[in-house]
Amino acid sequence: MLNKKRFLVMIPARGGSKGIKKKNLKLLNKKPLVTHAIEFAKKLNFVDRVVVNSDDSKIIEISKKNKVDYIKRSKKLSGDKVSDYDLLSNTLSIYKKKRTFFDYLIYLQPTSPFRKLKDLNIASKKISKSNLNAIWSVNKVSRKYHPLKLFKKKNNLLFLYSKKGKKIIARQQLDSLYQRNGIFYIFKTKSLLNNSSIYFNKGISSYEIKYKYVNIDNLEDLNICKKLFRKWSI
Repeated sequence: MLNKKRFLVMIPARGGSKGIKKKNLKLLNKKPLVTHAIEFAKKLNFVDRVVVNSDDSKIIEISKKNKVDYIKRSKKLSGDKVSDYDLLSNTLSIYKKKRTFFDYLIYLQPTSPFRKLKDLNIASKKISKSNLNAIWSVNKVSRKYHPLKLFKKKNNLLFLYSKKGKKIIARQQLDSLYQRNGIFYIFKTKSLLNNSSIYFNKGISSYEIKYKYVNIDNLEDLNICKKLFRKWSI
């Protein structure tokens, strides 16, 4: 509990994956990715519960071994096109049936293992003392990759992604842009359920990450992650 508000950490970890088979069970420093997420969550002293949502029996066993809650995901929620919101609302509805409620939900994806306790502590304290609906971890996108400088290809010919790009002469004309990096999301549970989506019309704040990180989608990402993790400290 933080500022008299109850927090739940939810870790999504299905068994399947297109990019890497059994991705959430891949080893990083001799531990599965899902174990790193669980151990990190348990170090957040203000958190009331930690739950792993998975369809995989081995991941469920890891959850039991680490003494955190688990939810056995249905087949309907185990496909490639299941939204983050579907998983989050499913988790909250299961706790609701048990008469267990939370003010905030922290969403930690195992495939973004580079996290710092300091950042979660600061962001959680901020949201618990404000009227914000959510805080997402983000990083600034290089202006080299700004949408107004990008092209799309049709019939092997290049076209500006946006016609507005014709007016860009210097990079100083470009706004700063940010991308979500999956390191963490914090949602006010009431706002999440009322909105039926993680994309709120207002009230989403950002927490900028400035250190090197890796979001693991393929084997190349995993290998880079292993090299970077040797020097990592939370």
